[in-house]
Amino acid sequence: MTVKIHHEGTNILIILLIILLVILVPAWIFIKMMWIPAALTAVFAIFYLLVVNFFRSPRRRFRGNQKNVVVSSADGKVVTCEKTYEPEYLKREVMQVSVFMSVLNVHANWYPVDGEVVMAKHHPGRFMAAYLPKSSVENERSTVVIRTPAGQEILVRQVAGAMARRIVTYARPGTRASIEDHMGFIKFGSRVDIYLPLDTDIYVKLGDKTIGGITEIGRLNPTTEK
Repeated sequence: MTVKIHHEGTNILIILLIILLVILVPAWIFIKMMWIPAALTAVFAIFYLLVVNFFRSPRRRFRGNQKNVVVSSADGKVVTCEKTYEPEYLKREVMQVSVFMSVLNVHANWYPVDGEVVMAKHHPGRFMAAYLPKSSVENERSTVVIRTPAGQEILVRQVAGAMARRIVTYARPGTRASIEDHMGFIKFGSRVDIYLPLDTDIYVKLGDKTIGGITEIGRLNPTTEK
């Protein structure tokens, strides 16, 4: 597994570095008490490294059996694992597995299943805390539907949070989805919801930690009705 900086963060990191240098260079030149610019430099360096850490972009390869597998779309903690009704597209009862990402987690999002993207739609909305259940339908969000090779439709939803102000979705209808590829990116705290057929074998529970593109959250039943 290799790690690099996600391209969504490149401009932000460059601009932030310039701003910090504009503050620090005059501080070192004009402030006589050296401990002040030294302290500022230390604080800014830690802050900058935290932002760099947020925009890390690991490339991951799933090593298990890919047939019918459902992987987590995000790094984080499982905050929902229950039967629910999906009203936007599927319009039926499904199993919902939601993963909440803190600011310390990787914020790239992976496709949860292999297949073909059949829908990708952005919805404007509010910016409530992403761990709240109603954030899935009231917050700004993007909905992606993937049809697996067996014909099952899996819905995954990127949900903005109180700090997240931009959802980036790379999925486009007609394109191939692979669990090893990034589906999108959410900036600064958020969650991802995955809606699965009721007879899916679920392997996670509330509070479990997940790794995007790696953790198996379930296995689809190929006999599920289309």
